[in-house]
Amino acid sequence: MHSITIFCGANYNGDPQLKQAIETLADVFVAKNIKLVYGGGKVGVMGLIADAMLSRGGEVIGVIPQFLMDKEVGHMGITELHVVDNMHQRKQMMNDLCDGIIMLPGGFGTLEEFFEVLTWLQLGLHNNPVGVLNISGFYDNLLKQMDVMVEQRFLKPANRKLVLTSADPVELVSLMENIELKPDEVWFKDKDLT
Repeated sequence: MHSITIFCGANYNGDPQLKQAIETLADVFVAKNIKLVYGGGKVGVMGLIADAMLSRGGEVIGVIPQFLMDKEVGHMGITELHVVDNMHQRKQMMNDLCDGIIMLPGGFGTLEEFFEVLTWLQLGLHNNPVGVLNISGFYDNLLKQMDVMVEQRFLKPANRKLVLTSADPVELVSLMENIELKPDEVWFKDKDLT
């Protein structure tokens, strides 16, 4: 993998386990020469992961819409900063610039970004592995809801398996590097989920 997009929050809740996971993730990226692609902010979890990468000499590519630059939340110290017109362009460019996606803790925006690129994967619009770094059980309930979707036959088991999950950054990146995503696993075969 050459670059991984991180979806994460513009806030930070002070969780030391999350901070340590960010530091470890930056170590892994730099050791494997993986570029960070992220939302371009200098605040919250976004700022923490960017700064962790920069302090290790890693490459950081940010993509931020103009209206957030106008609010002065853009990180001006990163390797490359792309300013786009809107949130849709941001998401598309972040996906285009990477060959993998990881979701860290965040709020509505983080979930929206994650589920859109996950849906693109399910529909065969890209072939980038998608992972959840589930620090301190932050996404336990969300992952459980995905299992309910399978049980209730609104989600195919093969598509549920597209979401790689670990609380360990080293393990998650390894899972992403070693998964084989085949187009026939992500396309709908028929309208019946049974």
